[in-house]
Amino acid sequence: MDIVDQVLDFMRAGFNSVNAVQGLIIAFVAALIMPGWNRILVFTAAATVVHVITDVVMPVVSGGAALRLPPILEVPFWREVGFLLVGYLIIIAVLFLLRRMLLKR
Repeated sequence: MDIVDQVLDFMRAGFNSVNAVQGLIIAFVAALIMPGWNRILVFTAAATVVHVITDVVMPVVSGGAALRLPPILEVPFWREVGFLLVGYLIIIAVLFLLRRMLLKR
């Protein structure tokens, strides 16, 4: 049971890190243009990359800050990327399912 609790905590953390305006917009666009269930992993990875790029570029555009690369050699960065991957997987799957159910052709 302890392993199940850890997995559920990881999934909750991923959902919470994506459940903001930026993450929901990225997930909505990904679910909208995704052609089928077989491409969900590709679109999840692409959404995560877009999220990380947006986090890096947004302070430069909005506040004139210096462009800084993400700390790719640190473990907390990769933990956050893992959270984002799981969160986007959940949200894109739900949005794609809703799209399939509501927009039947």
